[in-house]
Amino acid sequence: MFSKSSKRPSGASPTVATGAKHTPFSILGSDVRITGNLEASVDLHIDGTIEGDIACAALVQGAESRIAGHVKAKSARIGGLIEGSITAEELVVEAPARITGDVSYERITIATGGQIDGRMTHSGQPTELKLIKSDVG
Repeated sequence: MFSKSSKRPSGASPTVATGAKHTPFSILGSDVRITGNLEASVDLHIDGTIEGDIACAALVQGAESRIAGHVKAKSARIGGLIEGSITAEELVVEAPARITGDVSYERITIATGGQIDGRMTHSGQPTELKLIKSDVG
């Protein structure tokens, strides 16, 4: 009835658990509280509370989430409270979000109702203006 053999049907792939090496994102639920720095090579979705710095590929922060620390991500969609600075290439500040700290970005979108209380710095390369000489005249 029970066999110690672990044969799988041909073509079947092993089950990959959440947090496994090949998972493209990690989710921290609203009941999770982390004190300390958090670093991930994948995307993070945070609904809980983080007291520490965060570095990740992309960050999605839920509306009830709170982060106290520096956030560094290629892209960040902020929906909750951040008490600290943010460095992101692409930053989206949603309507319920509030950031109390300096923000460095290349591209930014701030929804009506989103708040930033701090210095905002555009970190992209300055656009070169080219004057075109006109033959009109």
